[in-house]
Amino acid sequence: MQDDISLSFSGFLGEKGSRYIAVSFTDGKRTAEGSIPECKITKNTGFSDEEIRSLEEYLKNNKESIMEKARGINPMKAFMGSDLRVGKK
Repeated sequence: MQDDISLSFSGFLGEKGSRYIAVSFTDGKRTAEGSIPECKITKNTGFSDEEIRSLEEYLKNNKESIMEKARGINPMKAFMGSDLRVGKK
């Protein structure tokens, strides 16, 4: 993956038996969205077909690492920010 393209991903989403991780690539001008475990890009704005194949290959090659990191994402902390101070002064 090029250095100027950033990757972001969610924690696990969906129901048991059909869980997935939403992924997004961007370079500030172009975006591509997809999911793991399918490792397929489903939305693309601006990337060439060759670049999409490269992004999908990146997902396949890094699937286990991304899944491991996604397991550690706390959805409430991600939604509220990393510092939960609800009710504290």
